[in-house]
Amino acid sequence: MNRKKAILEAALSLLAEKGVHATPMSAIAKEAGTGMGTIYNHFPNKNILINALYVSIKNQEKAVFVAPDDSDPFRTQFEQYYVGAVQFFIDNPLYFKLIEQLQASPIITAESRASGLEAVASVIELIESGKERRIIKAIETPELMQFIGGTIVCYLRWYFQAAKEEKPSLANQLKMTWDAIKQ
Repeated sequence: MNRKKAILEAALSLLAEKGVHATPMSAIAKEAGTGMGTIYNHFPNKNILINALYVSIKNQEKAVFVAPDDSDPFRTQFEQYYVGAVQFFIDNPLYFKLIEQLQASPIITAESRASGLEAVASVIELIESGKERRIIKAIETPELMQFIGGTIVCYLRWYFQAAKEEKPSLANQLKMTWDAIKQ
């Protein structure tokens, strides 16, 4: 593994578990098994490191949102996106912990946020298409995306806090979300 990747993995682990403000660069360097000079050669400051990690996660998330088959019913396409997003974060719980901390953080630059929006561009296109076809409510797309994203975040919080035998029903969450946004 190269040093940059080791630094990003160490940063992910520490930032997600200890928090953005409680994790100094020195702890990240130690966890990555590298010196401070090396970490600063790759990331001149902590905010740049955090933005690089955010963009990296969003780029991986983008792979989840591969355009579905247009021949599938609209609802099926929406469900594929929704379940894909939930599963991505279930499979990557540290990503969820970190992204949840960073969503409203001023640390994330406008450029990084724009990169994050690229990850969900195909979902935005689907929602726009649904509105044009009068399948989805005629509400501003950013509001719909905020609502849908909020249901995903709430589900994931519940999922990660629940005991193994008490996991919440994704099918029920999906049905309630669909019922809320459909015409």
